[in-house]
Amino acid sequence: MSDQVLITGASRGIGRAAAERFRKEGWRVINVSRGPCPVPDVVNVRVDLAEPGWEPAVEAALRDGASQGPGRLCVVHNAALYEHDDALSMDADHLRRVLEVNVVAPLVLNRLARPLLTDGSSLLYVSSTLGEKAVKGVASYVTTKHALIGMMRATCQDLAGTQVHTACVCPGFTDTEMLREHLGADPAVRASVAGMTTFGRLITPEEIAGVLYTCATTPVLNGAVIHANLGQIER
Repeated sequence: MSDQVLITGASRGIGRAAAERFRKEGWRVINVSRGPCPVPDVVNVRVDLAEPGWEPAVEAALRDGASQGPGRLCVVHNAALYEHDDALSMDADHLRRVLEVNVVAPLVLNRLARPLLTDGSSLLYVSSTLGEKAVKGVASYVTTKHALIGMMRATCQDLAGTQVHTACVCPGFTDTEMLREHLGADPAVRASVAGMTTFGRLITPEEIAGVLYTCATTPVLNGAVIHANLGQIER
């Protein structure tokens, strides 16, 4: 059996950690992103999901993996744009660009992967705690992460009877490059955010990667929205 996983945005953060975990478990890993994944033996398809025309390269990589023997296929929709914007002032083109990466790309990837989804395969979505609530100043991110949960639920219904499963993982404050860029260099700000979990620390990307691997290999989680946030303290 030759299992393979396609991960969008595996060049860093949660995606990179997921690539490392799946490789450790013996899966063939395809990274779809603008930059290469630093994990050894990963197939890199370097495209920009915000720009049209990336589908043929991704489809070729998927079919090349499938030609190496029967096995499961897992698609992890991880890539996302995180922009500072306001629901009452952002323009339509800005929202369209974020939607293209955060929502439209997963839709297209599901269609490309569909013919290769054998029994035990999975389509996994990475949303956020902001997939079910909101904070000020990141309206497009909040909107698209809500949309991913809806897409996962629709995916679950449309896959009924296929022996293919789906789930949506909603990480909390995870120690990624994206979060560090958002927080800036002030250690007091970082400590304040870490204090917003009941464990008093940030989540590691490797912890979320473990949850994703569990979802990929556990069909009973079909349709589940999993909050992986160390018990976030609400304020």
